[in-house]
Amino acid sequence: MKHLVGMVMVIVTMVGCAGPRKVEMRPLHAPTGTAEAVSRQLEQGNQLLLKQDWAGARDAYLATIQTEQSLAEAHYNLALALEKLGEKAEARKHYVAAANLAPGNKVIWDAPPLRKYDSELTLGKKSWMDANPK
Repeated sequence: MKHLVGMVMVIVTMVGCAGPRKVEMRPLHAPTGTAEAVSRQLEQGNQLLLKQDWAGARDAYLATIQTEQSLAEAHYNLALALEKLGEKAEARKHYVAAANLAPGNKVIWDAPPLRKYDSELTLGKKSWMDANPK
């Protein structure tokens, strides 16, 4: 009987762990020191993304990037929205832009959406803009 209970526990654990994992979407916030208007635009996009309004979020992030092109968080969040809209190639460009703009941002570099393109993009742990990338 003990063996039967043990076997059932092992099978339940294996089945529970084998299912597909749902990656939680976590948009990034503007870093400290970002202009208030830019932060508000980014947060508007974040709210739309969390409401699953992918097109609205995309538009808000594009507006944010027009205002502040070097905001890595806006590029990353835009890539999340674009991926949900099925625009994979365009999303990839913004994942890379985010990584290049924030070479030390562990959240961006370790994010599953960026990691899945790692082999195609040959990203290292530093920015492509770094003179000594390895």
